[in-house]
Amino acid sequence: MDAERQAPRQGERWWKIHLFRGMINDLKRRTPYYLSDWVDAWDYRVVPATIYMYFANILPALAFSLDMFQNTGTEYGVNEVLLASVLGAVVFSLFSAQPLVIVGVTGPITVFNYTVYDIMEPTGVNYIGFMCWIGIWSLILHWLLAITNSCNWLRWVTRFPCDIFGFYVAFIYLQKGVQVLERLGGSSSFYLSIVVALLVFMCAYICGIIGGSSLFKHWIRIFIKDYGTPLTLIFFTGFVHIGRMRGVDIDVLPTSTSFMPTNDNRNWLVNFWDMSAGDIFLALPFAVLLTVLFWFDHNVSSLIAQGSEFPLRKPAGFHWDLFLLGLTVGVAGILGLPFPNGLIPQAPFHTDSLCVTKPVKELNEKGEDKGGYTFEATHVVEQRVSNLAQGLLTLGTMSAPLLVVLNLIPQGVLAGLFFVMGIQALEANGMTDKLLFLCRDQHLTPSNHPLKAIKRRSAIWIFVGIQFVSFVATFAITQTVAAVGFPVFIFALIPIRALLLPKILSPDELGVLDAPTASPFTMEGIGGSWGGRESEETTEVEEENEGVMAGATGEGSHGATTTGTVSGDNVERRSVGSTRASK
Repeated sequence: MDAERQAPRQGERWWKIHLFRGMINDLKRRTPYYLSDWVDAWDYRVVPATIYMYFANILPALAFSLDMFQNTGTEYGVNEVLLASVLGAVVFSLFSAQPLVIVGVTGPITVFNYTVYDIMEPTGVNYIGFMCWIGIWSLILHWLLAITNSCNWLRWVTRFPCDIFGFYVAFIYLQKGVQVLERLGGSSSFYLSIVVALLVFMCAYICGIIGGSSLFKHWIRIFIKDYGTPLTLIFFTGFVHIGRMRGVDIDVLPTSTSFMPTNDNRNWLVNFWDMSAGDIFLALPFAVLLTVLFWFDHNVSSLIAQGSEFPLRKPAGFHWDLFLLGLTVGVAGILGLPFPNGLIPQAPFHTDSLCVTKPVKELNEKGEDKGGYTFEATHVVEQRVSNLAQGLLTLGTMSAPLLVVLNLIPQGVLAGLFFVMGIQALEANGMTDKLLFLCRDQHLTPSNHPLKAIKRRSAIWIFVGIQFVSFVATFAITQTVAAVGFPVFIFALIPIRALLLPKILSPDELGVLDAPTASPFTMEGIGGSWGGRESEETTEVEEENEGVMAGATGEGSHGATTTGTVSGDNVERRSVGSTRASK
């Protein structure tokens, strides 16, 4: 950054806010790539990514619709959830700065919706009108946060809170899978559904393993990896009608009239103007909680979908996307839809499905060939078509013929998909990596494992222990009526990492155990990364350099800096121009 741009910062106060600067900079960085976002979609990877994300988005959403249908007085059902997913997909694929992020109905918002219902239903308040005002207030709060560049605070969001939240979401998926089966009771349908769920889980999981193995020819592996899960779902939908199983009255996904609200007593436009002033302002505290949840949830989804393991080439835009999210939440409220936001684990799964990989020889500790291969991502097909296409497919699913097809899918198949996505999310989680390291025989652990650099093994136990306690507390609170307040608890994970952990663990230990979530390239629009040993050392060096340059020239200057992160098995170093976002 040149001295002319940097000099005015010398007299600025810490509280100085440059309104709209973040959004304007996001648009300036991302707009030049808009045309290429469509042209670059001419790639085979877009097809399997679209199909996979259609199933991975719509089926969990349908399960969440069952939850909300039963726990919100039938106000939210299949059509509301499908239309919310379509709204998120169309808006973010066409207008967002981060089109790889999949937006839809999540587990946390499901918990939020029926917790609000449990609180407000005894008061006699019009629930859907009350939720509409929560959406309207939240729109205003989202826009205020976007205008004031609040996403600059994301520099403090490291792998520590992201792993905890990802661990929580993975367990929500596993819990929902169990709950889907639990509702079926003890009939023959229940036992057949358990068998189907386990078979779906095993087959889909094995397909994923084969896709990353050395079995078969390359094109066969890619086909199994790309289409294994969708074909598994289709096969087991028909499997229950073979032989003696045909006589079992198995439970399937319930549907409603096409393109109409689930509740016949209302239209798509909510009569929010009929609410009393007291009820309107009573919705504000709930909107604050919703905004806290979505600020964290959506931005973490964006960070993980653009994680340092993905070789992305196009810039991110967190401020602008937060503004769009507010618009989406407001429109969803007025239409009487559950509020959509960034999906975990679907968002990172989407990016992963668009990765183009190449085989790389595995080397041992001495750098010698081990005779095996791993797959390394060369680039990601960054485009908008797959997100838009899966959204349009979801819209088509609301038509009468496809609702009939949905009505054929056994709930056991749905449960199996929950198990697959939950387990795959746990496997990719940093908490799981550290737990496996602690459980592994130390004598059989490779000496070049990154966690081996930590001299105190107890430091790893402390770090993972704090993460696990935070996860248990978050999961426990969502099982009670206090679940409406769990966004505040999740948000509190950020200061726990920034203020508490440095007092317990040394900078060197934190440098290995934690790291920035995304690459410096992705984070440059919000002021760069914080967290990890080398990024902290880099900050100190920058500050020293700034002092020297200011003393010599009277102005601040930044040169190129090296940012490094060490997380699990990934080690990354990049030389980037230092940028700092203004508050």
